[in-house]
Amino acid sequence: MQLTTVTIEKPEAVNFILGQSHFIKTVEDLHEAMVNAVPGIRFGLAFCEASGKCLIRASGTDPAMIELARTNAQRIAAGHTFIIFLAEGFYPVNVLHAVKATPEVCRVFCATANPTEVIVAETAQGRGVLGVIDGFAPKGLESDDDVAWRKEFLRKIGYKL
Repeated sequence: MQLTTVTIEKPEAVNFILGQSHFIKTVEDLHEAMVNAVPGIRFGLAFCEASGKCLIRASGTDPAMIELARTNAQRIAAGHTFIIFLAEGFYPVNVLHAVKATPEVCRVFCATANPTEVIVAETAQGRGVLGVIDGFAPKGLESDDDVAWRKEFLRKIGYKL
């Protein structure tokens, strides 16, 4: 077995969701989940099929995000993984529940805009995602000032009352 890391390539402000699922209809069902969760959402998704033709299947509402999903899925190249890229101004917090509730979805590895590395194992049979490195290591403990900033920030952007 060989371990490698694949760096997700994307614009800094773009969020993405990386997960594992099964079955060819994942692409269509995830597409429906996205547009039902946030009408007008701009996204692209790609799914690495793990049997049959073993194709990378794609869908979405934004051509640039679809291409980003295809490119990164091809680089990861692990069976039954999916990746969804959200255009700027759209966030995982608004669609994550719908993605996880999709019957084919087995797990979500991450939902982030952070720099991310995907840890991939490769054997004679194929490739699989072991996990991700999402962002950076902590630099210390939150102070009282940091708590106050966090609470103010969440209210400022409308996520808390």
